[in-house]
Amino acid sequence: MVISALFRHPLIDTLRTMRGNVRGVVFTEPLWGIPYNLYAPFVSVYMLALGLSDSQIGLLASIGLILQVFWTFFSGALTDKFGRKRTTYIVDLISWSIPCLIWAVAQDFNYFLAAAIVNSMWRITHNSWYCLLVEGTEPAKLVDVWSLIYISGLVAAFFTPITSLLIASFSLVPTMRGLYLFAFVMMTAKFVIMNAMVEETEQGVVRMEETRNQSIWTIVSESKFVLRQVLQAPETLITGGLMVIVGIGNMINVTFWSIMVTEKLQIGTEYLPIFYFAKSMTMLLFYFLVMPRLRNTDARKPMVFGFTGMILSWLILINIAPGSYGLIFLAVILEGASYPAISTLLDKLVALTVEAKERARIMAILNLVVLTCTSPFGWIGGQMSEVNRSLPFMLTISLYVAGAALAFFASRRRTVHTQPTG
Repeated sequence: MVISALFRHPLIDTLRTMRGNVRGVVFTEPLWGIPYNLYAPFVSVYMLALGLSDSQIGLLASIGLILQVFWTFFSGALTDKFGRKRTTYIVDLISWSIPCLIWAVAQDFNYFLAAAIVNSMWRITHNSWYCLLVEGTEPAKLVDVWSLIYISGLVAAFFTPITSLLIASFSLVPTMRGLYLFAFVMMTAKFVIMNAMVEETEQGVVRMEETRNQSIWTIVSESKFVLRQVLQAPETLITGGLMVIVGIGNMINVTFWSIMVTEKLQIGTEYLPIFYFAKSMTMLLFYFLVMPRLRNTDARKPMVFGFTGMILSWLILINIAPGSYGLIFLAVILEGASYPAISTLLDKLVALTVEAKERARIMAILNLVVLTCTSPFGWIGGQMSEVNRSLPFMLTISLYVAGAALAFFASRRRTVHTQPTG
């Protein structure tokens, strides 16, 4: 009976009935998500262990983002010119497989700089991969599909206790080198397998034919007409604003959370996987139990509650005393319960508010704006962290307040505009 109920769960039903490109993308995603989520929590403390300073870590984040701006500028044109499938395959291999090898043997700032330069190309495949996923997927299934993608990465949480044991036994640096080599093998396998499972989308074939005799520069130059289309679409502008806020918040969280916990709150590095395990398990539960119930709701209203929960989480983190393990657990669980409403529903908003015919170039413009606004905050966060390690999170709190307000007023605006006029 329990098994029967499980198979009737919306996410399981979506997983069983997937066909086409979405099947290839979702089914192979754990091969990328698991290794990434195993090493991501420790990147900053790995850099610290190899002699980098807070400001150098922040500088690397900003350099990476500036280069991502460059590649984002061309991502729509490259995706249209060479196709969603081919672009995704080639750029994935360059932007993830190669950096994993560089990170595995890193010795100083220069190694991380080289890896950041190559890794920045992932912004191209972010666009082409997104088109592969969304084009041809039923809008009603989008929340479920995005939930499954996030869940595929969170499966790594089941292995984080092993990471904790490895760090305790072999220390941080050798463990990280092994995790990066593991990531190289897993991610490369994912790119090869997914490429065999997907086909070029119908819209991709159309755009490849339309751009066959055009140069990349010509395709890019036509983006000014697409920009005008974006500026005349209030829903897309609101979505872009939310993308900027979430992008800055994510960068600060990924870059400085582990530094905050280990350096200011005096938590041993070997305990970090336990906190990530608690957060990931909470997120898994919410993706599995709560998000399917929100598939048909206005995305902005749950996002307000998500932003509010994140604000409370950071307020706890910056106001507790060193060694407060229990309160750190409370903060990460609150974060794990709040972030799914922001991430999944923002992805749904993007898919629904972007015009299908020009999806690649509109997404390139939106990502370009997001990265341009986000890129200085790695350096800004690094400078703040050297003064006081709570300051980057105080900045994030103010941004999330703005995000909650934007989602709230956008929701009210949508309600007013859709009410009958009699």
